Amino acid sequence: MTKDLLEKILSTIDDFKGKLKTLRLTFGLKILVVIAVLLTVSYQLFFVYVQPDQYGIKVVRIGLNRGVQKEVYHAGLTFILPFGLQQMYRLPKGIQVLELTNFPETAAAAARKDRAAHIQTSDGFFVDVDVSMLYHIKDPYLVFTTIGPGTLFEDNGIIPKAEPALKETLGKLTTEEFYNSPMRVKKAEEAKAQLNTELNLKGIEVDQVLVRYFKYSPEIQKNIEEKKLQDQMVFTNQSAARAAKEEAELKKIVQEGMVIAAVEMEKGKAYVTRKIAEKDLYVRKIKAEADLLVQLAEAERVRLKNESLKGIGSERMVGLKMADVYKGLDLIILPSDGSSGVNPLDLGNTLQLFDVRKGGDK
Repeated sequence: MTKDLLEKILSTIDDFKGKLKTLRLTFGLKILVVIAVLLTVSYQLFFVYVQPDQYGIKVVRIGLNRGVQKEVYHAGLTFILPFGLQQMYRLPKGIQVLELTNFPETAAAAARKDRAAHIQTSDGFFVDVDVSMLYHIKDPYLVFTTIGPGTLFEDNGIIPKAEPALKETLGKLTTEEFYNSPMRVKKAEEAKAQLNTELNLKGIEVDQVLVRYFKYSPEIQKNIEEKKLQDQMVFTNQSAARAAKEEAELKKIVQEGMVIAAVEMEKGKAYVTRKIAEKDLYVRKIKAEADLLVQLAEAERVRLKNESLKGIGSERMVGLKMADVYKGLDLIILPSDGSSGVNPLDLGNTLQLFDVRKGGDK
């Protein structure tokens, strides 16, 4: 065996090994693909996904418990038998909107739309009313068994009942009463109550009936607008008159208040003046009483002094006072002889000269 032949054999063996490895890898991929297909088919056949905003109603067509199942399924996967043996129907869980309007472009994109309600008023005129109805499925089992699956809750449920209820309630209004918002809202609430009376038995509950817009024929609309303008002018004039009256009343009240304030100010000033006068009178009275007491005390002092001077020793006191008088004289000339002579050394003679009695003499 030559070297070239040996290399050729080894090369052939390597090629065979590579092909064998590739064949094994391809077979494994095929198995994975088959398993994935089987899982996908099984999922599609045996499971149904109920979304979070949906109710699920299962219908069984074979077995002892055939028919619509009372159990309501919520969000998640649910096992069913394929090939029509069991079937899952889904109904919306959230708020639904029915728009009755002749202008679909003004309605919500996701809402169910129908023509506007054509209503005859109590005084014989016709009006087209745009209404938004908000409702939800309260009992999906009841809806399914009394109305049906899919969108039949709209087609056979609320739509056939909406316009008759509006005609019966809003039709009680006159042409002008349609412009009265409180009355219009009240009749819309009556329509909601009437709809719920009928639809609650089928598992549907109406949340709101909202009158968005209404329109009469052009001629009637023009007449109504003209009359409304006239009424508004009357109301404007009445309001202006009431405003003038209220303004005059306000001025009167302000003037009366100013007069009352002035009177009260004068009363206050008079009160202050009176209190000042009372204070001055009181002060003068107290001062006069005090002066009287002082004068009485002074008179009593003089009286007591006089009384004391009339007592024993008063004559001597006078003599002493006269002696004090002598002290203030620089020179005095008196006769020293005869019956009227004065001898300063003769105290008795001096006392007799001033008519001062001796102590104890009366």
